Amino acid sequence: HNGFFMSDRYNNIEEVVLNMEKMNSKDFGLRLAQLRLQKDVSARDMSYALGRNNGYINGIETGKSLPSMKMFFEICDYLNLSPKEFFDLETPNPDIVNRLMKYSKTMNEAQLESLTAFLETLD
Repeated sequence: HNGFFMSDRYNNIEEVVLNMEKMNSKDFGLRLAQLRLQKDVSARDMSYALGRNNGYINGIETGKSLPSMKMFFEICDYLNLSPKEFFDLETPNPDIVNRLMKYSKTMNEAQLESLTAFLETLD
């Protein structure tokens, strides 16, 4: 884990609460499953890594329960995501987007233009 829990990635707690209230437990669970599978980790392994029983993540993913706010932040930390990224349903794989942004910051203008031109061919 990268220790995001104490960073400024969690500075807008009100936004997190509003997003959690808007998303029902079934949708929350589906998003969690989507993000977990992108990390190629089992629900059981993730549950254990978070210090919970083996069915903890499965219970959330099936809509039977929701995590506490503290556990939600720990889940985000485990997934290496901010809460905003967790709730951003328009970005199906935030980890790849973050990696792309990281690499793009080291590119010169010509490289960025080439990358942009390539990406535009994908539309």
